[in-house]
Amino acid sequence: MNLASAFTERNLILTGYIGPEHTTIGKRLAANLRLPYVNVEQQIAERLNMTVDDIRAYYGETRLKALEAEIVAETALRRGSVIRISGRTLVNGDNYQRIRATGTVFCLMIGLDVMLQRLHISMGARYHDPKDRALALGDLQREWTVHQLDGLHLLDTSHMDDEEVIQTLSVLWRSLTIRGNV
Repeated sequence: MNLASAFTERNLILTGYIGPEHTTIGKRLAANLRLPYVNVEQQIAERLNMTVDDIRAYYGETRLKALEAEIVAETALRRGSVIRISGRTLVNGDNYQRIRATGTVFCLMIGLDVMLQRLHISMGARYHDPKDRALALGDLQREWTVHQLDGLHLLDTSHMDDEEVIQTLSVLWRSLTIRGNV
């Protein structure tokens, strides 16, 4: 594999906890690497012109999983892209195997203390409502299951700013792609 094809054919897949600015990080990373950006959850939402939570509430979990599988199958055909996919979507069915076959999967993680602090900040006053907090923590717990998958490259971003995350991912992805260690 020559160097040019290494960077044009392999995808860089992001999953795990990125926080509320995950779209910004993914887009900036893609721009830094001069690759297209694909957000799987955004694609799912756009397919039915509804949020993922609304699709789940209106159509049910079974329909959402079927739609996720459809979008993941389409996304797996892409090459040379930065792909953002939630851990929740990634662990369903054979989504992980499909996506992993196209590139390197980086799971961004943060420490529990940082996660709870960011959750408190993002939820504002709703954090003090036990029901809202329990729902948010349940979502985080479901997202956390992605760590059980084999072959992930874990990156602790607890004490990194966006620019450090982008630079670290760029260097790691290039290094792993050149070595063929994807």
